[in-house]
Amino acid sequence: MSNSDAAHTAPVALTPVSQDLTRLNTLGLASRAEAFVSLDSAAQLPALSALARQRQSLLVLGGGSNMVLPERVPGLVAQVAFKGVRLLEAQPGAWLVEAAGGENWHGFVETCVNNGWDGLENLALIPGTVGAAPVQNIGAYGVEFEERFHSLTAWDVLAGQLVEMRAADCRFAYRDSAFKHDAAGRWVIVSVRFALPRPWRPVLGYPDLQRHARLAQGTPVARDIFDAVCEIRRAKLPDPAVTGNAGSFFKNPIVTASVRDSLVAQFPGLVSYAQPDGRYKLAAGWLIDQCGWKGRALGAAGVHDRQALVLVNRGGATAADIMGLAHAIQQSVAERYGVKLEAEPVVV
Repeated sequence: MSNSDAAHTAPVALTPVSQDLTRLNTLGLASRAEAFVSLDSAAQLPALSALARQRQSLLVLGGGSNMVLPERVPGLVAQVAFKGVRLLEAQPGAWLVEAAGGENWHGFVETCVNNGWDGLENLALIPGTVGAAPVQNIGAYGVEFEERFHSLTAWDVLAGQLVEMRAADCRFAYRDSAFKHDAAGRWVIVSVRFALPRPWRPVLGYPDLQRHARLAQGTPVARDIFDAVCEIRRAKLPDPAVTGNAGSFFKNPIVTASVRDSLVAQFPGLVSYAQPDGRYKLAAGWLIDQCGWKGRALGAAGVHDRQALVLVNRGGATAADIMGLAHAIQQSVAERYGVKLEAEPVVV
């Protein structure tokens, strides 16, 4: 890990304002920040550190797609709005592409596909920003973020400096990273660099892709996979602009082979996937569905009727409503299968 100088241009002041966050979180939870700033220049970062010290807390907000927000957010809230995408280098084995932390993730993936920088197409239509992707270490349809990651630049709010980080520094794990475990509000991810493989090979191991008519004939190109993933996701998942949701609310639990074998003996239909280390990933959506939660609701919070992994805001839900439903689901799965479900979103 190497440090670079703080922002190279003259510092720019930041003036916090009160801000309604209802439209800045995809669950659509009514929420308000007492002090809100938007970051669109590295020159603002020193001022952000000073404000965070004054307010004694900082919540970094990207697309708001992986957060459960309370009605009132104290302290300082900073939305990352850095923009820009560029090809840094065409290396013999990879395209080295950089995107600013505030870029929309899906828009960035489509830009890459349009430019022939293939390798991210399986991650199409995941909500959120580029800067949030390493925090969650996102993944879908057979591709994990960390497999395409090269490095990133982040602002260390506590130290007041820019830091370059490689994969080892980020401590990636399944839907996890160092950014989830370090002090809250310590990091603002300014830009992320990707090493996209040359030559490119399609990743088609996921069952939904193998069954998709678009991919069953001939040799698919990246655009075919991109379009197929978008079709699959739109068929399964609600649009946050229409129905408030945070995408998959629970991680797929990973268990030992002996635990998985014991569960299969009791529940022959158990859906599981072998992992490289000999363990098994269980399909959380299947567990929840088998417990009878798909399409059910507790007050204003509900479970999506086509995908049991997705909790939805049926209108006027609060953080307490969403988390009450989540806890009820966790209890059901634990009682029936002895498996603990872990929530993916950050609960503020």
